[in-house]
Amino acid sequence: MRNRWGILAILFVVRLTIAFQFQSVAAVAPLLQQSFGVGLADIGILIGLYFTPGIVLALPGGAIGRTLGDKPTTILALLLMTAGSLVMATTDVWGWQMAGRLASGAGGVLLTVQLTKMGTDWFAGKEIATAMAIFVNSWPAGVAISLLVLPAIGTAYGAGAVFLMAGALTAIGIVLITFYQSPPGATASATGSGRLDPLALLAVIVAGAIWGLYNVGFAMIFSFGPSLLAERGWSIAAAGSAISLVMWLSVISVPAGGYLADRFKRPFVLAIVASLVVAGLLAWLTRSDAVITILVLIGLIGGHPAGPIMSLTARVLVRETRAIGMGVFYTLFYAAMMLGPAVAGRLAKSAGTAAVALDLGALTVLACPPLMWLFERIVSVRHRRARS
Repeated sequence: MRNRWGILAILFVVRLTIAFQFQSVAAVAPLLQQSFGVGLADIGILIGLYFTPGIVLALPGGAIGRTLGDKPTTILALLLMTAGSLVMATTDVWGWQMAGRLASGAGGVLLTVQLTKMGTDWFAGKEIATAMAIFVNSWPAGVAISLLVLPAIGTAYGAGAVFLMAGALTAIGIVLITFYQSPPGATASATGSGRLDPLALLAVIVAGAIWGLYNVGFAMIFSFGPSLLAERGWSIAAAGSAISLVMWLSVISVPAGGYLADRFKRPFVLAIVASLVVAGLLAWLTRSDAVITILVLIGLIGGHPAGPIMSLTARVLVRETRAIGMGVFYTLFYAAMMLGPAVAGRLAKSAGTAAVALDLGALTVLACPPLMWLFERIVSVRHRRARS
């Protein structure tokens, strides 16, 4: 397959398996609390464990992909994810649940870094914001599907069946990735230097921090949103369906944001305005009974910054530095995503309500606009030095 949009479709579906597996814990959190006798703090740790391997694996993950190649690395990652789900499905020991989650997360790290590099390879300089927005859209799509499907499966058959479903989906991903083909010229460029200049490295670090903090805010919605609604008397299924509205509407707003960024050439204005609005809506959600209205607004607006943020690295990375650069980018992302749910879980336990987690999410999203300004300054300085 040599059509870049066809390649993007494959990458989209394979990446969707990461979101589906990640959400498998939060979707049945109340069931896990009952089955294992754990609290919100423990659930927060289990959710965050999925991203823990990213701190140590994201950077070498880029080097692994550069050494083994795109397809072998993605297949290895999917095998790890499948194995992790099987462990979680077959054990009744909390420690083994954590071990399975770590194995799944390790595979998710390798897969995320590699798939992002593969997508950028095909679209650098060609509708990059639109393509990356569609690519990123696999996350809300996967989460939305899991929120609709997994609570019902968990209620009927138990949490083990939920993890089996996640493992089956990653196994399907292995089949799909066999159809992937590298873009023309990829093999020749792989032999070039993979070193990043200092300003490019700094820019990638800032971009990774932006993506991590924005996703922490978004993750608070689907990680602790169901628990927040359950505190207000909603059933597990009803809470999951309501929160899934954000993800389903994001399926529209994420590519719309990418298209608008490419069309009007104002990606930062779009991302900053949307971030400020989302921060306000997250803070409002914990203080209002207009739950559905707020969730709809978050879904319609919250996806707009995704494409512009994910296209940032393409401004400072070339194909030779892309694998390592994506490793750096995702190291920051995974550090934020590991700490975010764990800290939120602790705060929720101390306060006695999941509302605190949503307030934390509002603060992390609010931190993104200043970092976007800093990224622009770094890139501007780098361009001036390159011309002098």
